[in-house]
Amino acid sequence: METLLLLHGAIGASDQLQALEAELKNQYNVHAINFSGHGKNTSYASGFSIGLFAKDVLRFCDEKNLQKISIFGYSMGGYVAMYLAKHHPERINKLVTFATKYHWNEEIAAREVKMLDPEKIQQKVPAFAEALQQRHTSDWKDVLYKSAAMMLDMGMDNVLKTEDYPGISIPVLLMLGDRDKMVTLDETLTVYKALPNAQLAVLPNTPHPIEQVDHTMLSACIKRYI
Repeated sequence: METLLLLHGAIGASDQLQALEAELKNQYNVHAINFSGHGKNTSYASGFSIGLFAKDVLRFCDEKNLQKISIFGYSMGGYVAMYLAKHHPERINKLVTFATKYHWNEEIAAREVKMLDPEKIQQKVPAFAEALQQRHTSDWKDVLYKSAAMMLDMGMDNVLKTEDYPGISIPVLLMLGDRDKMVTLDETLTVYKALPNAQLAVLPNTPHPIEQVDHTMLSACIKRYI
């Protein structure tokens, strides 16, 4: 049975992928992890980075003796998976990314960081603040601060550059929702065209938040590809 690892997005956790895992578990040996400082993972990190989260994946695979896996990555999780595909292609069979933002610059990072202000979230959307507090064992405000700092770093130096993608030869399926307000079709197409072994899927009536995605449709796409 194919081993499939599910990777969550920024300020998220593996519990957000439970509905998708339920759709996939009969066909795959499914695992889902929490990145350092996220969810129930209390591993201390002075700062977040894509490289740190990639090490989390490799450590988990080594502990479970998983030599080669396929990966589904949502949002930032897809970026981490693509980073692994560049630096550790021998560990990955196939890769699926969904709602992953690949294009980062200082202007984009500054815009995204504005949405990660804990004080404003607590004031304007207290239910979301409560959900974040319940989701993370670590201080949820610290998760947001570290995520914001990581995004600003990515805006100054994107660790995946356009010239990197032609060298990523593993099979990749890039998926995007047609109502995603965070990730553009143009940036997804740019990566799709640069990858030598890629497919593209646009999901209808689908926004960015994973909780609002039709998991039956999403899992069907994954099953057809992996």
